[in-house]
Amino acid sequence: MSGLGVGAWASVVVFVAAYVLIATEWVHRVKAALGGAVLLLVIGVVDGEDAFFSKETGIDWGVIVLLIGMMLIVAILRRTGLFEYLAIWAAKRARGRPFRLMVLLVVVTAGASALLDNVTTVLLIAPVTFLVCDRLGVNSVPYLVAEVMASNIGGTATLVGDPPNIIIASRAGLSFNDFLVHLAPLVVLLVVVFIGLCRVLFRSAFVYDERRAAEVMALRERDAIRDQRLLVVSLAVLAVVLAAFVLHTVLHLEPAIVAIAGGLVLLALSRQDAEEVAKDVEWPTLLFFAGLFVMVGALVATGVIERVAQAAIDAIGDRVLVASMVLLWASAVLSAIVDNIPYVATMAPIVSELTAATGHGSAAQVLWWALALGADLGGNATAIGASANVVMLGLAERAGRRITFWEFTRYGLLVAVVTVACCAPYLWLRYFVFA
Repeated sequence: MSGLGVGAWASVVVFVAAYVLIATEWVHRVKAALGGAVLLLVIGVVDGEDAFFSKETGIDWGVIVLLIGMMLIVAILRRTGLFEYLAIWAAKRARGRPFRLMVLLVVVTAGASALLDNVTTVLLIAPVTFLVCDRLGVNSVPYLVAEVMASNIGGTATLVGDPPNIIIASRAGLSFNDFLVHLAPLVVLLVVVFIGLCRVLFRSAFVYDERRAAEVMALRERDAIRDQRLLVVSLAVLAVVLAAFVLHTVLHLEPAIVAIAGGLVLLALSRQDAEEVAKDVEWPTLLFFAGLFVMVGALVATGVIERVAQAAIDAIGDRVLVASMVLLWASAVLSAIVDNIPYVATMAPIVSELTAATGHGSAAQVLWWALALGADLGGNATAIGASANVVMLGLAERAGRRITFWEFTRYGLLVAVVTVACCAPYLWLRYFVFA
């Protein structure tokens, strides 16, 4: 870190201070993030151009707009009774057994996150979880934590599942099928491992209530639907939005544009009061993201992240196996601390240079997979390591089921370490032993 300027050190101090406030919860995370961002702007470490208009160092408006669009769709869907329907359906399929229910929700979440981005999946699955847990009389927090971690794991499998994968694919020239072939088999294994971890980590939550289970089994899903016309319209719009997400490489439409267009079209067709619907948007979560983007952007703009990454690369040289292992674990650690989107954007050109310098041809492609796995899975380690984590915490707090930073992190650290550890032998065996 020697040789860094005053601005770089200021960005480090402010980020660490804000991180401590968020982790200890001495100050609400929204106040800490926005306070840190404003301080960096006031002292001149970054300016308005850096914070609001720069693609590399500013607020990622694509993420913000995507979230607004999907939150609008979810807010209107909530008024149809669909989430109650799905909650009763899930509880009946699990026959009221809490662990079976968690397995069902984890598998559905991981699978959906492979086709959608993980934030969208979390927005859709969380309302169902609140309702089904209430029906069965179980604590919803372990289910919410398990689902968001499953979304980060499942999203690793495809090009569209996690935003960092899109950045990697663009820089490395990788296709949708490349991700399926190289990462999907491993992700299936990781989901199985994760379900085993859930059985141990959340065992105290699996309390079976025979009376409540019997009550749920007697319910009829259809009775939950309150507005059939609105349900049909909402599902039609959601289907178009999801199809556009999957086909974004063909349609050349950014996910944010698709989401906000879908949200506004549905709002117009739904005949709902716009002000009432807007109240259901998670505005505090969006403000937290804005502050976090500015603080992380300052670390990028002042060269802190690049300096750390470059130091690791210099120590590795052209040893591909060592490089892949260091990159895997370093990415996991750094993605647990800063959002993985700006981290991957910073690392991508460095990995590109390292790949070209190794001289090992296609074998060096393992470096891209190491970067993707470390960045995507490392996000599970802390409450702010991935965008989906932040969104889930916001949804939980709004629903009166607050999840603290350390409550999430004590589970997330173990899950991240175990899943990343599973990736190391996979990379070694597939790309070096049996290559």
